[in-house]
Amino acid sequence: MAIVKTQVKQKTIDKDISLKGVGLHTGDDVTLVFKSGAPNTGFVFERTDLEGNPKIEADANYVTNTQRGTCMEKNGVTIQTCEHVLAALVGLDIDNAVIQLDASEPPIMDGSSKFFIDAIEKAGIIEQDAVREEYVVTEVISYADESSGSEIILMPSSSYQVTTMVDFGTKVLGTQNATLNKLSDFKTEIADSRTFSFLHEIEMLLEHGLIKGGDLNNAIVYVDKELSPETMEKLRVAFNKDHIAVKPNGILDNLTLHHPNEAARHKLLDVVGDLALIGTRIKGKVIANKPGHFVNTQFAKKMSKIIKNEKRNNVPNIDLNATPVMDVNQIMDMLPHRQPFLLLDKVFELEENHVIGMKNVTINEEFFKGHFPGAPVMPGVLIVEAMAQTGGILVLSTVPDPENYLTFFMKMDKVKFKQKVVPGDTLIFKCALITPIRRGICHMQGYAYANGKLCAEAELMAQITKIK
Repeated sequence: MAIVKTQVKQKTIDKDISLKGVGLHTGDDVTLVFKSGAPNTGFVFERTDLEGNPKIEADANYVTNTQRGTCMEKNGVTIQTCEHVLAALVGLDIDNAVIQLDASEPPIMDGSSKFFIDAIEKAGIIEQDAVREEYVVTEVISYADESSGSEIILMPSSSYQVTTMVDFGTKVLGTQNATLNKLSDFKTEIADSRTFSFLHEIEMLLEHGLIKGGDLNNAIVYVDKELSPETMEKLRVAFNKDHIAVKPNGILDNLTLHHPNEAARHKLLDVVGDLALIGTRIKGKVIANKPGHFVNTQFAKKMSKIIKNEKRNNVPNIDLNATPVMDVNQIMDMLPHRQPFLLLDKVFELEENHVIGMKNVTINEEFFKGHFPGAPVMPGVLIVEAMAQTGGILVLSTVPDPENYLTFFMKMDKVKFKQKVVPGDTLIFKCALITPIRRGICHMQGYAYANGKLCAEAELMAQITKIK
């Protein structure tokens, strides 16, 4: 697993654009405004109807309810049924946007993402001066809900792909599959797929005072039972229709499907919207079996935690089998250190502002003889020294004759040790400049990693001094 910076520029909305409609469950009139978002801010909802215009970031950790859509809450402020809006933003390859609402629920429109797609495209999409980060999937990650039989699997892939498989176990709507092979197909293949429900669910929702903004134009209603005249009349009144009928395809009234597998495509739309709550782009393939808002958002929470830990560790993504920039002989040409005090084996990256090096820790190290007998642990001070030697490569690379210089410590600050290093570990060191090198003084942040985890960090300051 790795979080990598791509060469792709982040994108946002060019001009403000608004839509008006009603909330599906609240029935409230609502105006939604898409606005540009600053780089690295992601998607942010803003309630303009409340004092102070409180904001809620699109974050899986704010999800509080998934019964009839994905709902978030932060500091007592709620956003309901946000998944269709988020799916449109992701489907158009947007990274940052502000979504202003003057009510708690976005307009349902036709129950799909189509109207949001159309509005954003009308507003225009622009690139920003920041590159996109991606979480590259290298091993299978899964989440299963035993009670519902729902499962989401994420596996390695060359791009972000989504497949949904649904089985409702009814004659009117049986097994369906849908696949999004590339994000650019979202607009044409997925965006116009409308939300759907079974008639028995509709009756329950009406009894509980929900779907106040629902009508037969923004939801596909599958009829899975015989209807009495009383029920038909109740539905006619609820949906404000002169006439209601069940058509041969089992759909209430005369709504025409956009796709034979529109239900599975809408489930895919929901998956794309819900997984936007991860907050980081995914390079991998999602396979969702019987997806729903609960399992979608639980998986998003799991991914969010994994990525947060990865960012905290910030493990450099390097190929240890690749040819190094510097081998141990080249390192000794630059550094004065020698065995047993040379603590750097290879350098894999050497740029203007950072350096990445490596050391294989073996049981043959001199310090293991006394630290500790029977329980060998690499001394923390030597991990810091190895970091400093890595940083020495960075600072000495700025002079034409490094063999004529020595590097001396000036200061160590904020030194922390996270886990022990033992024989057999491979240490990865990364040192990055905090401030530009001036007058031979180097101020840098150093990290040491072992087994994919941060084991030590420190702020280091050193000075190079000419001795010849």
